[in-house]
Amino acid sequence: MPKLVRVYIQNVLVGFGLSAAFVVALLYMNIGNLWHLISTSDMGWIAVLMLFMFNGIVFAGVQFAFVIMRMGGRDDTPKGGKRQPVITGEPARVKVAANR
Repeated sequence: MPKLVRVYIQNVLVGFGLSAAFVVALLYMNIGNLWHLISTSDMGWIAVLMLFMFNGIVFAGVQFAFVIMRMGGRDDTPKGGKRQPVITGEPARVKVAANR
C-alpha cells in the first residue's frame, strides 16, 4: 500500500475517533439540552449518527491536512539577499517632460 494512502487511512481513523469523543462530550455535558432531545425522541439515534459522521468527516479532513502540511521538508536555501540596490556605474536614461 502506498505511504500516502496509509497516512490517509490512519488520519481518517484518528478523525473519527476524535469525532466519537466530541459527540460523547456533547451528550455528556448536555450542551443545548442535546441529551434530552436525543433521549426523548424515537429517532434520536439518527441525530447521534449524523453528528458522529459529519463531525468525523470534518475532523478527518482537518487531521489529514495538518499531517500533510507538516510533511514538507525544511528549506535551508538562501532567501534572496538583503534587497539592496546594486550600483552598476552606467547612466540611466530618464524621460523628462518639458515645461511650456
